[in-house]
Amino acid sequence: QVQLGESGGSLVRPGGSLTLSCAASGELFDWYVIGGHRQAAEQQREKLATITSGGRTNLERALSGRFTISRDETTNTVYLQMNKLKPEDSAWYYCNYQRVGIPSDTKWGQGTQVTVSS
Repeated sequence: QVQLGESGGSLVRPGGSLTLSCAASGELFDWYVIGGHRQAAEQQREKLATITSGGRTNLERALSGRFTISRDETTNTVYLQMNKLKPEDSAWYYCNYQRVGIPSDTKWGQGTQVTVSS
């Protein structure tokens, strides 16, 4: 069974940068997607970026130029690099694992909190 562990959340000043990590362990099948999501207070969870087991990335257009998703294959760790942070980026950030073609095979991490404030 896949387990996800997020880390890197912190308090950061506006304009600052932060890198979130999502370490995946367990039985990762050949074809899967790791997604980065966030949920601000009283708002719906939104998808930010995804990276496939083949390394293909997708980023929500509104985040282009500020956020980047990448991975370290050797450690099965996905990184969400966030630059030029704004107060509205404050949220709980989550990663999830989704096995391609098997909708029931999905797993969410526990989340890490990001607060952007002066």
